Amino acid sequence: MTSSFYKQASKSQIKRFAKLQLKKFRDKEKLFLAEGLRTVTELLNHLPDEQCLTALFIEPAQLCSIPNKDRFHEKIFLIDHEEGYRLSGTSTAQGVVGIFSQQQSPVTAKASFGRVEQSLAVALDDVQDPGNVGTIVRTAAWFGISDLICGPGTADRYNPKAIRAGAGSIFCMRHYGVDDLREELERMRRGGYEICCSSLQGTDFRDFDAWPEKMVLVIGNEANGIGQEILTIADRHVTIPHGRDELQVESLNAAVSASILMAMLTL
Repeated sequence: MTSSFYKQASKSQIKRFAKLQLKKFRDKEKLFLAEGLRTVTELLNHLPDEQCLTALFIEPAQLCSIPNKDRFHEKIFLIDHEEGYRLSGTSTAQGVVGIFSQQQSPVTAKASFGRVEQSLAVALDDVQDPGNVGTIVRTAAWFGISDLICGPGTADRYNPKAIRAGAGSIFCMRHYGVDDLREELERMRRGGYEICCSSLQGTDFRDFDAWPEKMVLVIGNEANGIGQEILTIADRHVTIPHGRDELQVESLNAAVSASILMAMLTL
């Protein structure tokens, strides 16, 4: 199909969806915005349902790069570079912007706890950098983590920066937010899960001979680590050993720590 086949985006569409850069509008609309060919393609490839796609805004020169675009032709709208800039909110607009529905089934995801023989979930306690959150989402999807739980203070996993860092993997796993992380972890423990906290004061993970079949790995704030009220209910505190006798840096990045521990616990 040629570019003349597709409708031009309206000013009202651009104005409405550009607001998705802000969390209050994402929460109100139950939508999120994704930019870039790679990210949008990944999201399209893992759509839970075609209704999860609201619209695709594409510069004409990028049309040929969209896989299976005929499948979504009714939801494709053409934009110019200035409109792409307004939607993306970045100085280097890539000419491909997707508008998608947020996951609407956290209750279903939470209800699954306790019904599987083996499961590793990841919980984020006040992880504030959306880039870290997005990287953890993608790494968790890679390692087959069952669920991601976001506690208070954790950056919005639908933040455009988190979506970019996750490279479109947000549809690849179950995830949800909670108002009280300790309460949720205690609920999971009643379902048979062990709580494992990443901590600089923890035990070297290599010193553990075995790991439980059902566990929640908790990752904490970039500067302060995991809150004390979560640490006090943990069954294990683990740390990643450094490679030299003399410590060269204070700590690892939160997403790097999470990645190392997820690999260690799943491989």
